[in-house]
Amino acid sequence: MIEELLLSTMRLSVPLIFAALGGLMCERSGVANIALEALLLFAAFASGGVTYLTGDAYLGIAAGLACAGLVGAVFGAICLWGRGDQIVIGTGMNLLAAGFIPVLTKGLFDRTGSTPALETKQTFHEPIWFFVAAIAIFILLEFVFRRTRHGLRITAAGENPLALRTQGVSDRAVRLRAVIEGSVIAGVGGVYLALCQGSGYIREMSAGRGFIALAALIFGAWRPWTTLLACLFFAFLDAGQIQLQGVQGFVIPNQFIQILPYVATLFVLIFANRRVAAPAAINRDI
Repeated sequence: MIEELLLSTMRLSVPLIFAALGGLMCERSGVANIALEALLLFAAFASGGVTYLTGDAYLGIAAGLACAGLVGAVFGAICLWGRGDQIVIGTGMNLLAAGFIPVLTKGLFDRTGSTPALETKQTFHEPIWFFVAAIAIFILLEFVFRRTRHGLRITAAGENPLALRTQGVSDRAVRLRAVIEGSVIAGVGGVYLALCQGSGYIREMSAGRGFIALAALIFGAWRPWTTLLACLFFAFLDAGQIQLQGVQGFVIPNQFIQILPYVATLFVLIFANRRVAAPAAINRDI
């Protein structure tokens, strides 16, 4: 049972890790990105749809990542040059994903809210490789923020954009690049949902994982290693509630068990808000 719990934790943590690390890139640059849910959904839809149409899962992966990057670029451009409130814009992107993707599935596949199911040979069956890729991205981000000029500029854009401007560096360009890169990273989580954990795209298949990833990011104080641990913690809770549903004679109704990860998310946000500080220039145009 313990082994099954750990394997389930690994499988469930993959989309959370990618979404949270992608959000980390955005928010460390000063762009509050609550559109992680939209990025997961758009990437899942694009990867599932293109894989079905072409029969090639690798083209599906490329489409999912490209779609996530494009959505991130649009989101970043509106936030940075439109100067709108980033929380409101992120909410709008989530609503766009919820409403626009079903229209696309109806027009392309004559299905309301899903793509046709993929054949077994068109999907991946080893989540361990996605988990290894997630850990590799975590290590890469640790290196980027500690050792590279790009990482230092992202941090400066999130803490003090004027410092970049005095050096002749566009803080908006740094932020936009970080948002696009972060969106592509988050998009891998959507690809995983459609091509590994599932068999194509189904409506709202992210099931709130984008918001849980955001909570993990806040709980992790916008640092890669603590964010990774927070994602594993939430995935462990999710795996635990799945295990509890299968226990014979367990008296608590399944509905209460299923909400455990979401209740934990709320408590984390309540208590984490008191002990951590977001990047100083987040959601601000200085």
